[in-house]
Amino acid sequence: MTNTTNTPWPKLIYEAYGDTIATVHLWTQIIGKIRLKNMPWLNHSWHVTLYVSARGLTTGSIPYDEGVFQIDMDFIEHEVIISSSDGKKGTVKLYPRTVADFYRELFSKLGSMGIQVTIHDAPNEIDPAIPFQQDTVHRSYDAMQMHLIWQALVHTEIVFTRFRSGFLGKTSPVHLFWGSFDLAVTRFSGRKAPKYQGAVPNIPKEVMEEAYSHEVSSCGFWAGNEKSRLPVFYSYCYPTPPDFGQQPVAPAEAFYNKEMGEFMLPYEVVQQSEDPTETLLRFLRSTYTAAAKMGNWSSNLECDLTYLEK
Repeated sequence: MTNTTNTPWPKLIYEAYGDTIATVHLWTQIIGKIRLKNMPWLNHSWHVTLYVSARGLTTGSIPYDEGVFQIDMDFIEHEVIISSSDGKKGTVKLYPRTVADFYRELFSKLGSMGIQVTIHDAPNEIDPAIPFQQDTVHRSYDAMQMHLIWQALVHTEIVFTRFRSGFLGKTSPVHLFWGSFDLAVTRFSGRKAPKYQGAVPNIPKEVMEEAYSHEVSSCGFWAGNEKSRLPVFYSYCYPTPPDFGQQPVAPAEAFYNKEMGEFMLPYEVVQQSEDPTETLLRFLRSTYTAAAKMGNWSSNLECDLTYLEK
């Protein structure tokens, strides 16, 4: 059975959704930090991520003293829903409101449900990092634009899940990292990597070193930010072999960004193609092949499940 969708991929225009995504990004950081604080550590920070759901984004089940709770961002009804295993429920409406206001109401609802949690009250991977309770700068929310962004995440998640199935080795879930607000999936060669020497704003170096403790080939979707307004699919590997960027990849519109050390494919190319699923799969597969070839990954890590899709 082929994992495709008959609905068109949405058109994304950064100028239309930029302010909204900047605010929602910070809201997801607050929610993600709640998950981080309550979950046991999982390698490569997989315990902190969010997931695409049938209505938006979700934390999945989070343990606490009374059982488990879950936080869902609903981009159909445009609200955050907190549910707990003891039957309690709380909602926080999504509309143009400050990060500080959202923070106060969310924690008020958690407290009323008996869920006590304290987080580090400032964003990660953002500079300057305005403390959440003081952030009255970010206050935009366009419901229609956020719905389109979520639909793009839904379509991408379907293709990433299909791509993930073609690998026998260790592979991450398809998950959203709220630090940079990108949906990603990562493959591992199984070998240890050189100690990570890079730096990311407001992230402890120990976290980054553990994230890149082993060789990876990673791909994702990023909606852009004020400095780089192009929504793109990306693919990179760590460590990066010298000739990685010179390898042939598909489709023809894909390019290598030397500054970022990543192959990139504009979202628009996929969205406007006759077969978006196949176009994106070509990018994912060809950039992985470039990483595996240059990094001398074992061919035994790959598998062909296409016969099961028929």
